[in-house]
Amino acid sequence: MKVKTLVGNAIIAALYIVVSMLIQPFGFKVIQFRISEMFNHLVVFNKKYIFGIVLGVILTNLFFSPMVAYDLIFGVGQSVISLIITIILARFIKNIWVRMAVNTVVFTITMFLIALELHLAFHVPFLWTWLTTAIGEFVVMAVGAPIMYAINKRVDFKRLV
Repeated sequence: MKVKTLVGNAIIAALYIVVSMLIQPFGFKVIQFRISEMFNHLVVFNKKYIFGIVLGVILTNLFFSPMVAYDLIFGVGQSVISLIITIILARFIKNIWVRMAVNTVVFTITMFLIALELHLAFHVPFLWTWLTTAIGEFVVMAVGAPIMYAINKRVDFKRLV
């Protein structure tokens, strides 16, 4: 891995952690608004960002989650699965807005893994929890898409790693 890629991903991981820490009370509940999830859109610009995003999720869950063991399995797993699906689908989609829309839908649907985690940990109703976590994820990803697009106009994410 190039130094440029390593440093870029380290910065993304650090940003993911800092943003997650700032909204900690809203990022680990049955209704989740983990604003740092908007960084998941980075893979639509360049697949190399998967490393920084996953590292950010791992470290955030390790140091800030009240359910460390569950989050390291389900939270990281959901991120990895969703990011890989998005990377694969992005090969066939040229339009960046369509890629971000697909990414938003993929992350929203795969929130069933987080709902399963919360169901197992707290015995909350699975379907209701999937609905509430999916809504939170959808809102964050939908609001995050134009933000990431605007930042990309200034920074050019594709060339950073």
